[in-house]
Amino acid sequence: MSNGVTETTSAPVRSGRVSASASEVEALFQRYQETREEEIRDRLVMLHLNLVRFLAGKFANRGEPLEDLIQVGTIGLINAVDRFDPARGNKFSTYAAPTIVGEIKRHFRDKAWNLKVPRRLQELNLAAGKAVETLTQRLGRGPTVHEIADHINASEEETLEAIELGNAYETVSLDSRLDSQNDSGPMTLAEFIGAEDEALQDINTFDDLREAIQDLDAREQEIIRLRFFGELSQTEVAQRLKISQMHVSRLQQKALKKLKGALAGR
Repeated sequence: MSNGVTETTSAPVRSGRVSASASEVEALFQRYQETREEEIRDRLVMLHLNLVRFLAGKFANRGEPLEDLIQVGTIGLINAVDRFDPARGNKFSTYAAPTIVGEIKRHFRDKAWNLKVPRRLQELNLAAGKAVETLTQRLGRGPTVHEIADHINASEEETLEAIELGNAYETVSLDSRLDSQNDSGPMTLAEFIGAEDEALQDINTFDDLREAIQDLDAREQEIIRLRFFGELSQTEVAQRLKISQMHVSRLQQKALKKLKGALAGR
């Protein structure tokens, strides 16, 4: 049967010290259907706790304590006991498993996200994940956003946002150590975060400098451009302009003096 749960008509149902044959369980469900007595419901819940443990175990190692998942799954079990109708002829384990699993998944959606994400996007994120697996098997390749959106009946914008917000499920501390390939040792994630460039504070100065350079004569402008923006040596500038290096040095000093005077007066 689905979810890997099996049930036979003859094997007894056991949960710790509580056990009962399949016929006794069936009789208990029938009595509960008629009387809705809490004691009968409690016994039915105890008889099927192993089912909850089995299903909760499938969600282990996902960041939530197993005992918490069992408690959440038990809520689903109680709801399943309340809603189960033995007259329909279904096995209880078959009926209850989706309800238990649904409660556990709801717990992950509501409680386990480290950042607050709207329920609609949480549900779309889960649906998109399942759609990717289904479509990959069907198409033999990874699906496009359009194909995923069409599969889950959502817009491409919603689908893309839901997929991206899946990163909010688990956040990483800025103090987390990262593996390092050099001798400096591991670095923290915070060291990779950019900071405001202090040079931006000098942007107005750069504008003033640009205007001041434009006030220089053509040769002085060319020397400043080649020396400080083209990063050429005085010798290379001299060769480019076909003048002596000494001449370049004098023109450079003259141009810098002009620029300092111009900037000081602004």
